[in-house]
Amino acid sequence: MHSDITQKTYKKLSFEVAPHALSFCVTDLVSNKIVTHKSFEVNVNEVMEEAFWKIFVEHPILAEKYDEIVVVHNSNLNTFVPTSLFDPLQLGSYLQYNSKVFETDYFAYDYLDTYELNNVFIPYTAINNYLLDHYDTFDFKNYNSIFVKKALDFSKNKDYKQVWVHFQKDRFEIVVTKNQQLLLFNTFTYKTLEDFIYYVLFTYEQLQLNPEAVPLQFIGEIDTESSYFKIAYKYIRNCSILDVTHLTHAFGTTEKELLKHFILFHS
Repeated sequence: MHSDITQKTYKKLSFEVAPHALSFCVTDLVSNKIVTHKSFEVNVNEVMEEAFWKIFVEHPILAEKYDEIVVVHNSNLNTFVPTSLFDPLQLGSYLQYNSKVFETDYFAYDYLDTYELNNVFIPYTAINNYLLDHYDTFDFKNYNSIFVKKALDFSKNKDYKQVWVHFQKDRFEIVVTKNQQLLLFNTFTYKTLEDFIYYVLFTYEQLQLNPEAVPLQFIGEIDTESSYFKIAYKYIRNCSILDVTHLTHAFGTTEKELLKHFILFHS
């Protein structure tokens, strides 16, 4: 059925869901600016439905009409498989090497067409089911599909290796690229500064990357004053936070918010 142009809202709603948190943002599809965004800690002791119900009641903007709705699953239960080795009927077998998988698990995958890569992941089905009660239809994808795609985009025509870290409260993802080739994707959970720098330097060592030469760029919830940034800077000569100043005007938001919600805003 041809949709009537008068019914278009030119607005997009994006959710980012994790076991302990929920964020959403509304984007104006004409200007591409962020209209509004909010983040919530979701108490794990509470029933998820109750926590979500409260958020929906308190934010009537979520009940408005949208041309596009995207749900981003912030989970590290994922793995990347090149298209040449990919069989959509064997999704569980790709994950069993790095995650505990169960018979009852539901598997999904994102296809990164430009890069001939598939990201196999386990979505939060309970969250998808809950949102299906609110919206007729939505797309969902894994957080790391967006991170890896952006890292590969940024590496275009850079004929040297680059390391990218997406830093979160209790884990971080690390990606190594060279001119739009994915050399490594991994995810680590950490508790201490020592854990964190050990995993970063371990990655450099395993891939024989020279910390004096191979640059490291951060995105996520981190700034140059963070002890995590400082310890990385101590061991890696060329260590920086991704420069997003040129995006602040485009998205109509601050650098800090852009770095923290980089994945959500690019969903």
